[in-house]
Order: sequence, then C-alpha cells, then structure tokens
Amino acid sequence: MPGKSFIAQLRATPEKRDEMIALQSELKQLVFKHEPDALVYELFQSESDPDLFQVVATFRDDAAFEAHMSIDFHDRLVPPILDCLAEEMSIEFYRSL
Repeated sequence: MPGKSFIAQLRATPEKRDEMIALQSELKQLVFKHEPDALVYELFQSESDPDLFQVVATFRDDAAFEAHMSIDFHDRLVPPILDCLAEEMSIEFYRSL
C-alpha cells in the first residue's frame, strides 16, 4: 500500500512562536525515536513570514499514521501546539506514488 503523507500549515502567534517551535521540535525528535514507520517528519519555517510553518510527514502506510495519531506523546504535545496558533491549522493528506 502506498505511504500516507500530510502537509499541515500552521500560523503561530508571534508571542508563542518560540514555544511552538520547541514543542514541534520535541515532537519531531520523539517521532524519529519511537516511530520507525514515520519516514519523514519535518518542520519548515517561512523565510519571509517567521510565524508561518509547514509540517511535512510521511508514514509507511495507514497503520503507521494511525499509530502516530494515538501515541502518548502526540496526545501530550499537540494540544499545546494548537494553543500556540493564531488560526486553525490547515492540513491536506496525500498518497505516495
């Protein structure tokens, strides 16, 4: 089965930007340490707009994505990440070809 990927756009509030970066960095480290079927998990910051970020992630399959969504550190880190945002996160899902 093709891999499952997502691209999420996040806009941090300026006063919580550093907190969001720290939380996302911790999430990224934990994903790579504990999720062998997470092939890519990257956070990108816009060069022209320091409050704008993209998260790009690819999982080996749907089961790996579902495991990511239910792992304990995801549940611990995502709510405070969302609290750092100035607007609702947008997310699109993709299939590797």
